[in-house]
Amino acid sequence: QAYKLRVKVYTLNEDRQWDDRGTGHVSSGYVERLRGTSLLVRAESDGSLLLESKINPNTAYQKQQDTLIVWSEAENYDLALSFQEKAGCDEIWEKICQVQGKDPSVDITQEVVDESEEERFDEMSSPGLELPPCELNRLEDLAELVASSLPSPLRREKLALAVENEGYIRKLLELFRMCEELENREGLQHLYEIIKGIFLLNRTALFEVMFSDECIMDVIGCLEFDPALPQPRRHREFLTKTARFKEVIPISDPELRQKIHQTYRVQYIQDMVLPTPSVFEENMLSTLHSFIFFNKVEIVGMLQDDEKFLTDLFAQLTDEATDDNKRQELVNFLKEFCAFSQTLQPQNRDAFFKTLSNMGILPALEVILGMDDVQVRGAATDIFSYLVEYNPSMVREFVMQESQQNDDDILLINLIIEHMICDTDPELGGAVQLMGLLRTLLDPENMLATANKTEKTEFLSFFYKHCMHVLSAPLLANTTEEKPSKGTTDICDYDFQTAQLLALILELLTFCVEHHTYHIKNYIINKDILRRVLVLTASQHAFLALCALRFMRRIIGLKDEFYNRYIMRNFLFEPVIKAFRNNGSRYNLMNSAIIEMFEYVRVEDVKSLTAHIVENYWKSLEDVDYVQTFKGLKLRYEQQRERQDNPKSHDQEATHPCVRRSFWAVPVKKSETRTGKASADHNSTTDYERTDNARNTRLLPDESPLCFGCFGIDIMLALNVL
Repeated sequence: QAYKLRVKVYTLNEDRQWDDRGTGHVSSGYVERLRGTSLLVRAESDGSLLLESKINPNTAYQKQQDTLIVWSEAENYDLALSFQEKAGCDEIWEKICQVQGKDPSVDITQEVVDESEEERFDEMSSPGLELPPCELNRLEDLAELVASSLPSPLRREKLALAVENEGYIRKLLELFRMCEELENREGLQHLYEIIKGIFLLNRTALFEVMFSDECIMDVIGCLEFDPALPQPRRHREFLTKTARFKEVIPISDPELRQKIHQTYRVQYIQDMVLPTPSVFEENMLSTLHSFIFFNKVEIVGMLQDDEKFLTDLFAQLTDEATDDNKRQELVNFLKEFCAFSQTLQPQNRDAFFKTLSNMGILPALEVILGMDDVQVRGAATDIFSYLVEYNPSMVREFVMQESQQNDDDILLINLIIEHMICDTDPELGGAVQLMGLLRTLLDPENMLATANKTEKTEFLSFFYKHCMHVLSAPLLANTTEEKPSKGTTDICDYDFQTAQLLALILELLTFCVEHHTYHIKNYIINKDILRRVLVLTASQHAFLALCALRFMRRIIGLKDEFYNRYIMRNFLFEPVIKAFRNNGSRYNLMNSAIIEMFEYVRVEDVKSLTAHIVENYWKSLEDVDYVQTFKGLKLRYEQQRERQDNPKSHDQEATHPCVRRSFWAVPVKKSETRTGKASADHNSTTDYERTDNARNTRLLPDESPLCFGCFGIDIMLALNVL
């Protein structure tokens, strides 16, 4: 197609909530694989296919609120396209109607049902469905008519048109008021069945009447008289007396106020009044879910456009004269406001958060996070998470600017760190959330680089200068002793909550080691952080000891000689060896993690660390024979020493034509290669087999024994490594 139209794709999940699947451009065209005209949506970011849906002649499509097209592709699988422009929605709707042979003026197409030809002919040939007079003595007939129409899509369509055209809903609600005055329980129960059936007609035009201000409370009243219950429910009493609508900031727009009231009441009907969705087949309440979802989108847009409302909101949030209860209400409102914004399309969400930023949301959050009220701080943290997830660069720019005017103690990011450290929850739920936000802010992958400046360099310089000391303070405070005191077996006897906090901090520092370069390296070496971290390998909490090992393993994995010299200079393998020996013969995560660390040094041939380990700790490791890691390290070390002692001989071997390839490349005869000790130890193994085994020692080519007769002892050692 020549046109491409901007849309957002939604799917309805198992919880009956709309999930955003992405934004792209929709087109229609013939797809050979599907053998029919189809709707295709390609993502605007990378061109990937977000949606490929054949326009099926038997599928019911609904056009809602001028910019929505909703349909069901399979049982319990609803789709929606939300168009940026009404003209685009009209264009695609015309294409759908053209394929299905429908008039584009309709708001819903209808599928053909699996009925007999005779029944289908009778239904289609009948001019319409005639409703009985709306009278008390005919309510039972009407309830039976509604119930009999629901199984048939064609009859549902005709019933919906009849109810809509005759203004039948308002007449039914007049009867409801009459029955309630007369205490006509039977009539009220019939009305319950009728109104519930009208909901299942799944028609937007009917919902607009039922949810209007003059009708909605009576509709809820009808749904109180469920015949299956011994006593009627009291939904209206709850909505009018218990549930209170409180305007934290006066709303001047009557349309906005009405929309908020309507959305709350309809949400209540969906959640509390109607039976659970699993009771119904064929997604009969999909239009109700859509109605609520897009109402929320409209509310956010209207609030965003009300500049006076937002100005008053932020003025009161930051005003010292605002009392605590009022401020809590304001923060909770702002939190819900941000939650509603998640329903917006990306371009509208951009405008929403830019508006909040211009209004001063970050300085306001800084004030709120400094308060003592735990609930208020919790709501402020949730708001902060929305901002970080939406635009971390905006938050980084703010904290760097404020550092030029404020002390480190009151910086927003340091407030976040302090709240993480001081979380009173035994499970540290809040601390985990805040750690995730800090990780997002520190992630170079979402930092921008422009021609004039690099956000990564600027922000990391700021963070390590102004914030890192706050983050590492608990770690340094809890690892002040290098060695256990005499008579103690565990210098890290922390309570569980402290251990969890230290583990969180270590996780974040490990992330920094992986993703930052000289900033974290300078900090670790200058502050001797690794030595303090390795104190935790003696912790009674296994998860904390493993976090300390993981931190060191990430450092070693960088194969950075600055780090290696720091480790050797301070003999930082000593606490690791001690933890290994204290663990004894237990085969657990501690044992495996430590062995894997030494295996990495051996396999990657980190020469400086290999020499350091063998020269300083071999006596503690030589008796470990259930793995060959440490003997392999010793072999590496001896090979290194041999090359250092005989550099000329090694150079000659490297250039000799008979050693241009590894000894295992050519199988040799047993009689030509057998030597005394090797033959005695392996008399049941051919030399060809031994060469295959030697291949698995993972010796590097320049370290391999190159002549079998001359280096028999090397081969023997290599085989012993296996």
